[in-house]
Amino acid sequence: MPDLLLDRLAPIRAADAYDPDAVYSQFVEWTVARGLTLYPAQDEALIEIVSGANLILSTPTGTGKSLVAIGAHFAALAQGQRTFYTAPIKALVSEKFFALVDIFGAENVGMVTGDSSVNAEAPIICCTAEILANLALRHGTDAPVDQVVMDEFHFYSDPERGWAWQVPLLTLPGVQFILMSATLGDVDWLATDLSKRNSRETAVVTGVDRPVPLHYSYATTPVHETVEDLLATGQAPIYIVHFSQLAALERAQALTSVKIASREQRDAIADAIGEFRFTTNFGRTLSRLIRSGIGVHHAGMLPKYRRLVEQLAQQGLLKVICGTDTLGVGINVPIRTVLLTALTKFDGTKMRQLSAREFHQISGRAGRAGFDTAGTVIVQAPDHETENARLLSRAGDDPKKIKKIVRKRAPAGSVSWGEPSFARLVAAQPETLTSSMQMSHSMILNVIGRGGRPFDELRELIENNHEPRPRQRELARQ
Repeated sequence: MPDLLLDRLAPIRAADAYDPDAVYSQFVEWTVARGLTLYPAQDEALIEIVSGANLILSTPTGTGKSLVAIGAHFAALAQGQRTFYTAPIKALVSEKFFALVDIFGAENVGMVTGDSSVNAEAPIICCTAEILANLALRHGTDAPVDQVVMDEFHFYSDPERGWAWQVPLLTLPGVQFILMSATLGDVDWLATDLSKRNSRETAVVTGVDRPVPLHYSYATTPVHETVEDLLATGQAPIYIVHFSQLAALERAQALTSVKIASREQRDAIADAIGEFRFTTNFGRTLSRLIRSGIGVHHAGMLPKYRRLVEQLAQQGLLKVICGTDTLGVGINVPIRTVLLTALTKFDGTKMRQLSAREFHQISGRAGRAGFDTAGTVIVQAPDHETENARLLSRAGDDPKKIKKIVRKRAPAGSVSWGEPSFARLVAAQPETLTSSMQMSHSMILNVIGRGGRPFDELRELIENNHEPRPRQRELARQ
């Protein structure tokens, strides 16, 4: 029989009062039974959680934040509480839902997204951040929530969606919060604010070394040559990062000219695919790519195609995956090497260089704990640098040929970047989180639907958030 973590609650619940030491001991025994050893940061985080403190956990990818979240849910159930896990994308919510079902049993875990609802009254709920934020707006302090685990909390700074990470902090003062991300920057201000709002101690666990170190390099060879070199030196699986879905698909199709998988590997992929049905034009393209050992992964794919790519990657069958920067959102795709095709992206308003947070969020996915001794992060030089390197290589050591080279420049009006930009990002710490609070009509309607004194509640939401005073006045005028 599986060792359900829930089974370990019986002796805890039989006691006359909640015993944090007993909760801690039972959870650690469960991890040991599964062959896991807690890192010091995990141990410290768990002790704070069972004691009832808020927790801000900012440790690198691969340091076991997911296990800390499981410990938090366990501690909540031990007290008969209702606990929510939130994530920024539905794919991650779904992934966590199935993982928690395996641990706590199907009857104890529910999932709520904009598309579906499963066991919505369960004591553990997996949902998107917006689902929880709207619940908090509708019910305020009466919301049926005792504990919240907010994964990928760096989305707090997202200009479009950050409000959903802030609203629960403002409107659920009785809740224990566990805020997790690999890239939070300085959070002392947040810890102080959180404790002031819910009268709990707030522990900050950060500054931990990665269990799998990263090696960084800059490539001036064309992408297909870089990929061939990585395959030849045993540095697969490789995730090639693009900043548009179309670019990811085009790259995958271009790489079919490279021998990615052997005959035996292609046969293994075909066996793993089995009777899976590729029912769309994109699906048929994906089928051809996958059978060559190349995956495609981005948020615009049908969930069934995205899950197939993830499952094949987890089985070690895909040597190369071409995707977008959704890789940085905690999706469980095992990667040894991250290859970034650019250090600029269009953010919906303008082209700009990646922030330190974005860069480290993506590059941190390289290196598989328990499999790799190191991860590799490579940034592909811009096209004009790659072309200049090719011309110099052809010229060899002949000074006359070198002198004749007309060096290419970055396209006029483009946002330029190069190896110095790369070096700065590698050395930089993630930026401090910045508030992105908004007030929309739907938010206002949710508060009004609460009844009571909605005008006072709205004024509190506008005047007592994390925005500076001028921005609060601007929100009030909207």
